[in-house]
Amino acid sequence: MSETAPATDTADRPETVEVSHQEFRTGLPAGRFRVIVNPDRARKYVKHRLMLTALILPLIGTGIGMAYFSYPWIGLGLVLFGIAAHRLVAHQAPKILLYMASQDARIYHEAIDFEILEVRLAR
Repeated sequence: MSETAPATDTADRPETVEVSHQEFRTGLPAGRFRVIVNPDRARKYVKHRLMLTALILPLIGTGIGMAYFSYPWIGLGLVLFGIAAHRLVAHQAPKILLYMASQDARIYHEAIDFEILEVRLAR
C-alpha cells in the first residue's frame, strides 16, 4: 500500500468550476461559491500588481534621507510606515486579491489561469 492518497479521496473533494466573471460577482456575495486562494501566490501577485516595491522603496529611502539630514523622528516614522505598509499588504494579500478579482474581469481570469484562485460550488 502506498502512502499517497487513494483515488477515493478525490471524489470527496469538490472540483473547481468554470465560472464567468459576472456569475462570480453575483454568486460570491450570495454564497453560491467557495473560493480558495493560494496565499503564497496571492502575496507575490498582489505585490507585483500593485507595484508595491516601487512604492515602498522610495518611501523608505526618503525616511533614511530625512534621518540622515537632521530629521531623525520624521525619518524613523517614514521607514516604519513603509515597513508596516509592506507587511500589511503581504499579510492581507488574499483578501486584496479577492476584492480585485471581484472588481476586474482581467484580474479574475489571470488569478484563475495562474492557479492563484480556485472557485468551487458551495455545499
